[in-house]
Amino acid sequence: MGVEMISMLVASLCTVLGALPVLLITNLSHKGRDVLLAYTAGVMVAASTYGLIPSALKLSNVPVLITGILVGTVVLMLLEILLPHQDLEHEVGKVSRSSILLFIIAMSLHNVPEGLSVGISFASEYRDLESIVAFVIGLQNMPEGFLVALFLLLQKVHRLKMMVLVCVTACVELLAALVGVWFGQFFSDVIPYGLAFSAGAMLFIVYKELIPESHGDGNERVATLSFIFGFISMIFLTDIMG
Repeated sequence: MGVEMISMLVASLCTVLGALPVLLITNLSHKGRDVLLAYTAGVMVAASTYGLIPSALKLSNVPVLITGILVGTVVLMLLEILLPHQDLEHEVGKVSRSSILLFIIAMSLHNVPEGLSVGISFASEYRDLESIVAFVIGLQNMPEGFLVALFLLLQKVHRLKMMVLVCVTACVELLAALVGVWFGQFFSDVIPYGLAFSAGAMLFIVYKELIPESHGDGNERVATLSFIFGFISMIFLTDIMG
C-alpha cells in the first residue's frame, strides 16, 4: 500500500475516530450536549479559517476562494431546504428512517469535495501540498464524525448502526479521494475550489446549526467558552503537526 493510499485512508478514517467518543456517552445532559456542540463548532471554524482557506489561497486567489465558499454555502443551504430538517434534540425519538437516511446522504455529499481535494492533491504537481491537504481534511473530519454520531445517538439509533452509518460517510470520502487520484492530472485546478467549498460548507453548518443549538438551553456562557477552547485546540494541533 503506497503512501498516497495510506494518507487517504487515514484522512477518511478520522471521521470514524471522531465518532468513537460518542460511544462513551450514556446520559448526556442539556449542558453537556451544548458544550460538546460548541467545542465541535470551534474546531470546525478553526479548520476552515486556519487550514482550508489558507491552503486554497496558496493555490489560487481571492475570487476562486470566494467562489468556492459561496458554492459550498449554497449547496448546504439547498440541502437544508430540500431535505427534512431535524434539530439535534428537539425531535428525539420522532425521526423517521427516511429522515435519518437523508441526513446521512447530506453529510456524504459534503464529504465528496473533501475527498476529491485530498486525491487530486496527490496527483497534482504541487508536491508540498498533499500532506497539508490530507492533514487538514483529516483533522476536520473528526468533529464532523462526532457531529454525525451525536445526531444519530440523540435520535435513538442503535450504537452499532450508528458506527456503520458513520463508516458509510467515511467510505464516500475515500472513494472520492481515489477518483481524485485517478483523474487528478485533469482536474488539478479543482483543488482550491474543493478546499474553499469544504470551508463554506463547514461555516454554514456551524452558524446555522451548531451555534444556535448550543445556545438553546440557557448555557450560552459555557458554550461560548467551549467554542473558544475548541478553536484554540484546533489551531494548536494544526501548528504543532503542520
